[in-house]
Amino acid sequence: MSERTSSVATKGASASRTSPARPAPTGFGRLRTRAYWTTPRRVRALTAAALAAVLLFAGVAFTVLSGARDSVDAIGHHSAPQAERASDLYFALSDLDAQAANLLLVGADEADFAKRKAIQDTYDQRRSQADADLEQATEALSGDPAGRQAVQAELDGLGQYEALVARSDLQESNAESLPGKPSPDALSSYQQATDLLRSQLLPNADLVANANAAKVGGTYTSQRADLDSGWWWLLVTGLLALAALGALQRTLTVRYRRLISPPLVAALLVTVIGLGYGLSLVSGTEDRLHNAKANAYDSVIALSRAKAVAYDSNADESRWLSDPSRADTYQQSFFDKTQQIVKLDNTTLGTYNAALDKAIAAHQASAADVTFGGYLGDEERNITFPGEQQAADQVLADFRTYQQDDRKIRQLAQQGHLADAIAFDTGTAAGQSDGDFSQLSDAFDKVVAINQQAFDSSIQQSDSALGVGAAVSCALLLAGALALTVLAVRPRLREYR
Repeated sequence: MSERTSSVATKGASASRTSPARPAPTGFGRLRTRAYWTTPRRVRALTAAALAAVLLFAGVAFTVLSGARDSVDAIGHHSAPQAERASDLYFALSDLDAQAANLLLVGADEADFAKRKAIQDTYDQRRSQADADLEQATEALSGDPAGRQAVQAELDGLGQYEALVARSDLQESNAESLPGKPSPDALSSYQQATDLLRSQLLPNADLVANANAAKVGGTYTSQRADLDSGWWWLLVTGLLALAALGALQRTLTVRYRRLISPPLVAALLVTVIGLGYGLSLVSGTEDRLHNAKANAYDSVIALSRAKAVAYDSNADESRWLSDPSRADTYQQSFFDKTQQIVKLDNTTLGTYNAALDKAIAAHQASAADVTFGGYLGDEERNITFPGEQQAADQVLADFRTYQQDDRKIRQLAQQGHLADAIAFDTGTAAGQSDGDFSQLSDAFDKVVAINQQAFDSSIQQSDSALGVGAAVSCALLLAGALALTVLAVRPRLREYR
């Protein structure tokens, strides 16, 4: 082989071993190359990421804090007030029948005209109260056809009840009945009225009250879960914004050989403040909602129901005196309601007071010793606010006094002193049954007022914390973080123009 041929062959072999040149990356491929990420491009990208992270954090904060505001509004201004009105309806109906029973009991004798007039005035007041509660319930249930139907049925039933009571009152007046001696016609009309109330009106009112209370409980559970998850979302997005700002700070430090960028440090600080502020608002709202619902509202409802049951039991006394044919039924009804208020196991009406004395003595020795159940037992286990313990203990003491009065009424009647029993039952002076019952009612009102004030205070504090001031503060913090971030990178990027 000649040298020329050998040289050509060698060049051919060499050419065959040389790889063809690769084309330059295009499109998204360029983003993965080191050469593409020049300092200005890196700074711009990190700036965009930081601004996006801050805006995401702000969006989550807006959503969470709006949800917190909705939670306060739903419980504090809608569900809880509606539940309280429903509970008030039960009370108004209970006392309405108590006053109707007292009208039957005092008779139509002219000597008792002043007492009868006072009872009639109270009856009219409770009738107006029940009408107003039902009207408000109708408005609250405007979007609930089934609920409106139930309220309409309650209105119709109340109208029938009032007509029966009016007829009974007229029949008693025409017969000029003496105290405790109603005419058979008047007694029959009242029996129809009270049967209607006890079989239809009170159970329906109880259903409405329980439904509203369940609605409050469901709303509270749902809203508190939302606040809890919102707190974590706020924390995660806040930390993400801080991480993005920190990465931008590091890039500026490395690429431009500067220790810190003061505006970016300020942006980090503003974001930290915003994160802490947002988390504190959510946590504070959650705590205040718990205080309002679990500590205050639950006691308001329990005590309001206890007061209503007490009024109904007071009516049972009057029924027991005026209607001997149903005396056993009314006495058992009185005892059942007594047990609803303060439940003592293994007792009868005859042994109840001794067991109550023992339970109160143990509680006085140690406030934490609550051996009884019922509504007052629930309240004594949920003491939270200043003055509440003393107020609740006063209710317990007045309840014991009222129970002692009841036994005296029954003793007088069983001994044949019906007139004395009626005078003691309807007497309004201290030491008489209605007088002592008024003290019990006032004691209920005082402890309810303590809890209601705490509920209102918690809601008002949340309204204030989540009001216009919070919105303005959050907006200023957001604007500050965004402006400071742009201010930090703008001078650096100018260097490349």
